[in-house]
Amino acid sequence: MSHPHPELGPPPPLPKGGLRVTPLGGLGEIGRNMTVFEYGGRLLIVDCGVLFPEEEQPGIDLILPDFSSIRNRLDDIDGIVLTHGHEDHIGGVPFLLREKPDIPLIGSKLTLALIEAKLQEHRIRPYTLEVREGERERIGPFDCEFISVNHSIPDALAVAIRTPAGLAVHTGDFKMDQLPLDGRLTDLRAFARLGEEGIDLLLSDSTNAEVPGFVPPERDISQVLHQVFGRARRRIIVASFASHVHRIQQILDAAHEHGRRVAFVGRSMVRNMGIARDLGYLKVPAGLVVDVKTLDDLPESEVVLVCTGSQGEPMAALSRMANRDHQIRIVQGDTVILASSLIPGNENAVYRVINGLTRWGANVVHKGNAKVHVSGHSSAGELLYFYNICQPRNLMPVHGEWRHLRANAELGAQTGVPHERCVIAEDGVVVDLHKGKANIVGKVQAGYVYVDGLSVGDVTEAALKDRRILGDEGFISIFVVVDSTTGKITGGPHIQARGSGIDDANFGALTPRLDEALAKAAQDGVAEVHQLQQLVRRTAGKWVSDTYRRRPMILPVVVEV
Repeated sequence: MSHPHPELGPPPPLPKGGLRVTPLGGLGEIGRNMTVFEYGGRLLIVDCGVLFPEEEQPGIDLILPDFSSIRNRLDDIDGIVLTHGHEDHIGGVPFLLREKPDIPLIGSKLTLALIEAKLQEHRIRPYTLEVREGERERIGPFDCEFISVNHSIPDALAVAIRTPAGLAVHTGDFKMDQLPLDGRLTDLRAFARLGEEGIDLLLSDSTNAEVPGFVPPERDISQVLHQVFGRARRRIIVASFASHVHRIQQILDAAHEHGRRVAFVGRSMVRNMGIARDLGYLKVPAGLVVDVKTLDDLPESEVVLVCTGSQGEPMAALSRMANRDHQIRIVQGDTVILASSLIPGNENAVYRVINGLTRWGANVVHKGNAKVHVSGHSSAGELLYFYNICQPRNLMPVHGEWRHLRANAELGAQTGVPHERCVIAEDGVVVDLHKGKANIVGKVQAGYVYVDGLSVGDVTEAALKDRRILGDEGFISIFVVVDSTTGKITGGPHIQARGSGIDDANFGALTPRLDEALAKAAQDGVAEVHQLQQLVRRTAGKWVSDTYRRRPMILPVVVEV
């Protein structure tokens, strides 16, 4: 199996008649999905999503794909195909359209409705092309066919991309639920037909490649929800992704059967469910959904709240309820259902929320103690079945961490794809399909681009390191005034600490060391401010390390008079 190497350099020019595939996100991570296809000097993008930050990225709101490799080629982009409406596939679109607002967006009805609502907040009116499964559209030199796939959101599509270089198929996220709530199956007949035609490169969802067997049907959750609803005596609070329409439908059905009213909490939840209801993807019985402001007029035994926060996001409704920082106060006897999976990396945040809710007396039902979630991604048994149908000549696992990508490649090899044609790439690694074979040919920049408030890309890894140090160790500020002629101290040092765990009164032992170091510097003729600041930082840092075994940030300020 081919895999990336650190020594990879920039890719060579694309050979004539070749198709270039460059993933800018989604490989080696769960999220930030974005793949660029190039043929004949034109570009087609499949998905443009975001990644949500982890604890070691304090203050960050979102993480975007790195657009730098295509920034000077925005006029070459013929369109962005969106496979479905999850944030990790559409969340980055507003930031790319900021740079060129007229790039066409191609997707299904629900997917386009969700991204249009998001773009409205950014004051961008996109050019869109609505497509359905079974349709073919010519997008520049790319002949695109759209195929129905089943996922945890309605209207998901795979895309088959035909060029003279061959047929490439991108599955998007998919599973093979044989009893889907909306009756919309993954179209195996279409994939079999494409397999007969000859799939030269298959880019396939890897998220559950390590999980044996088949994913249970979504409708299996219904019975568990009815049991939980039947036992609950007070309010029921359900946390789910704001785009999981099928899961919300089952919650609405259970609430209706048990005589409860439902209120949506959280801006994204209210917006997305409103869109799904207006377009007919969410069936809501009359009078079932009420405004959250009217809940005080209802008995607690008739209330269901549906909110965001199933991943422990600090600003989401459920986390704020657990922290007693929300208008809805958890009380003894409330039932909280976390109706979602755990995205890798979010485990600590989710368990922190569960503990917080339990502390206030809530009965918390989650995937670990009840079957309240099934995955939206194909497990190993489904992927084996899928590869036997498609029989791709080359396989490129996408959408997954390294362990998922490698497991997916192994499944492909088991079904007959030659090992050397199972291409395990990572973000930024360039793969060329040329003369029927996929090969890694180089690498482009594809680092993290951080969104912090209104700032996009301004926060660097160095800044995040500083934030982590400040959060873990605090800081010590040292203010010194020196004579510009002699270099001798004329004022200070004044020392203050915040978050370091060191009392200001204890810095009396540090002051003589600083005096001594600065006096020696003056004797040696060292008078440049930057050098003196470095000297203060080193002296104070060594004293703190030797005395307290800590490494706070040292902020020296040296002023000449």
